[in-house]
Amino acid sequence: MRLRALLENDSLGLRLLGGEDELDRTVRGVMTTDLRDPSRYLAGGELVLTGLAWHHAPEDSEPFVQILATAGVAGLAAGEAELGMVPEDLVIACARHRLPLFSVTEDVAFATITEHVVRQVSTERAGDLAAVVERHRRLMSSGPAGGGPDAVLDLLGSDLDLPAWVLSPTGRQIAGPSEGPTLPHGTAARLAGAHMAAVRSGRRGPHRTVADKVAYSLFPVREGVRDARETVLSDWLLAVAADTGDWPAERLDLLNGVTQLIAVERDRRDASRTVRRRLAQEVLELVQTGAPPGEIAARLRVAAPVLLPGLGAAPHWQVVVARVEWETSDPAAGLDGGAIAQSLLEELLVDPRTTGPDGSDRVAVAKADGEAIALVPLPAGGERESDEAGIAGQSDAAPDAVTGPGPVDGSAASGASARNRPDSLRPDSSQPDSPRSAYGAAGPAGLGRGEGMHADALLAAVTEPLARGLADDGRLTLGVSAAVHSPEGLRGALEEARHARRVAAARPGAVRAAGHEELASHVLLLPFVPDDVRRAFTARLLDPLREYDRKHRAELVPTLDAFLSSDGSWTRCAARLHLHVNTLRYRVSRIEQLTGRDLSRLEDKLDFFLALRMS
Repeated sequence: MRLRALLENDSLGLRLLGGEDELDRTVRGVMTTDLRDPSRYLAGGELVLTGLAWHHAPEDSEPFVQILATAGVAGLAAGEAELGMVPEDLVIACARHRLPLFSVTEDVAFATITEHVVRQVSTERAGDLAAVVERHRRLMSSGPAGGGPDAVLDLLGSDLDLPAWVLSPTGRQIAGPSEGPTLPHGTAARLAGAHMAAVRSGRRGPHRTVADKVAYSLFPVREGVRDARETVLSDWLLAVAADTGDWPAERLDLLNGVTQLIAVERDRRDASRTVRRRLAQEVLELVQTGAPPGEIAARLRVAAPVLLPGLGAAPHWQVVVARVEWETSDPAAGLDGGAIAQSLLEELLVDPRTTGPDGSDRVAVAKADGEAIALVPLPAGGERESDEAGIAGQSDAAPDAVTGPGPVDGSAASGASARNRPDSLRPDSSQPDSPRSAYGAAGPAGLGRGEGMHADALLAAVTEPLARGLADDGRLTLGVSAAVHSPEGLRGALEEARHARRVAAARPGAVRAAGHEELASHVLLLPFVPDDVRRAFTARLLDPLREYDRKHRAELVPTLDAFLSSDGSWTRCAARLHLHVNTLRYRVSRIEQLTGRDLSRLEDKLDFFLALRMS
């Protein structure tokens, strides 16, 4: 804006005292000061507001004005409240240095002028940036030469001081500014969850939220779909580190224009997945129809260069099956659960720390019978290409957002499997905020050293945002097969992954996963026990203990759980509970008296173990 424009608004209480020939100077900002030397805070182009508290004698004006002129400020506005009028010596000094001078009436607050200048400057800069964005839109529409959304986000940061990021529904960064603040994955996941919750509530964007004491505005990349459930788990969002509550319409229009650019990139990304999806569909049809292994192997040889470019050795494979189901009273709603799960699974199989829109370029996902089926290649030998670099834990995710107590899928079998799990998938004790899973820099999420993917690791960092997108009427269930080393094993891997998904589906909760290792465990049987049998069994064994605990606060149920988890070892259990061994023996004796069972017998131990797991 020009200095001249300030005189056109009577509500600002400004009166020109000198410098009429300089009123075409451009105002780039505003600063309030009463320092004798404010030079360290000046960058040039500011309208400086001062209450004249620095003015004690006529000789004070010359050095103050000289400092402002040297810094290249646009003008000076002096308040009349301190001295009752602007001193003549200040008027003379400003005229000597050709610095425009205004007086500010006593009844106008500096905050009023500051707010007006900031709003005008931001609106004009947004208009200038809008023209740049329009040029960029034309470039992106004609091909990739426009630089993608990262270039537009750089413009937002440099021209409007608006840090912004494009995020997937899991909180993975699709695009971001090349310079400026970074967005930790834990924060990004919370923003993605807040966005999906707002979309599911039916509110139009932008959605305003606060994360880590910072205000964000969340813009949907696409709006206007018939049913939000069609895209809520797959579409991107634009997260801007600002509160848009009092933004002018021009700036909101600019950000909505940016989302249109991002939608172009999203469409281009979807088109690039067509080949991988088609390859996966062809392989899936061969596997399901029982085609000869040689025919499947030939098709895989065609697929491998696309899915694992540059990898010479024949890969091993894993199968992941996912299903998204919605409760609906309208059978004609027409939601394609397979397509929804397909887009979501393509995102889930990418390390959430990977940036860029093409993180899934090594994943092929087909769909059949309402399920998404991923054929995931693993480098031969079961270890990923970046194995030499080691496996890093993800330390910036919020622990309450991604892990919580116990395994992600809520199963009891993870205790045993965790003891046999490689160190790369155990919680990193040196990074207390890291989730249960570790991710490779160049591979699918949850990829373990030499063992392939683990079901719980796939969902560890994204359960919280996805649950908010699923809300109260949706479920995501996922199953993971073991790695297979030849085409002959793919049919079995597919059935294994489907069985594992059904185990996950039998558990309560919006987001559940199960792996192949659980198919050889008691947890395969527990979900299919009828509810009435489950309740009767657990009540017969545990209700006497619960009632005793309620009356006496004896903690018999926790003691029983700890005793069984310690494999019946008195010393380990006592140390775990911080009890004397004699106290532990007394509690176990009380458990046996109340239930009529003998905890030295394997059969009774097993009954108690199952009752605790089913309760």
